[in-house]
Amino acid sequence: MIITKVEALTKQKSKVYVDEEFAFVLYRGELRRYQIKEDTELSEECYREIIDTVLTKRAKLRAMNLLIEKDYTEKKLRDKLTAGLYPEKCLEDAISYVKSYHYLDDDRYARDFITYYRESRSRRKIQLDLMKRGIGKDIFDRAWQEVDDTEPNQTDEKKMIRELLQKRKYNAKTADQKEKQRNFGFLMRKGFSVDDIQSCMSDFEAETYEF
Repeated sequence: MIITKVEALTKQKSKVYVDEEFAFVLYRGELRRYQIKEDTELSEECYREIIDTVLTKRAKLRAMNLLIEKDYTEKKLRDKLTAGLYPEKCLEDAISYVKSYHYLDDDRYARDFITYYRESRSRRKIQLDLMKRGIGKDIFDRAWQEVDDTEPNQTDEKKMIRELLQKRKYNAKTADQKEKQRNFGFLMRKGFSVDDIQSCMSDFEAETYEF
């Protein structure tokens, strides 16, 4: 293996390319320790020590520090580690490490998220939010059922719609078509069903709900 390029990333760190391909990032002191210089040979033993010892340990510590600050889904944690330019093997080892201690647990993340938001967001909105974080339908359905078994959901989505319309000072008697469409779109983006939105807006138009 030939070190073909050493490119400064920050004042303290550099990107190292081996055989014309990006390999890893090292600090200046590590470059000196392992005698990393352009157009020199990198032994297999040295390469393995950098990957298996130095960078894997660093990736594990980075993963732990991120999870101490806040909870992450596996996808979001992978994204953060990938942004840190950790080699794939180091990234996978770090993910496996934190999962083995249940510091990273998508099922738990989904349950906590559902518990926190289900009184203020529609089920569909919660599912979409979790999907953006890498939580699939199977995990979501299982987590929702587990939360519901523990604490049955008493949320009335129509009540939530009515409260949102009132908060937005929606007045069916004075609202023109543009305003109605704007409020309808707002509620759709919140994840409420078309039928529920239409029903509630019809109630307002029938002056069932006034403020």
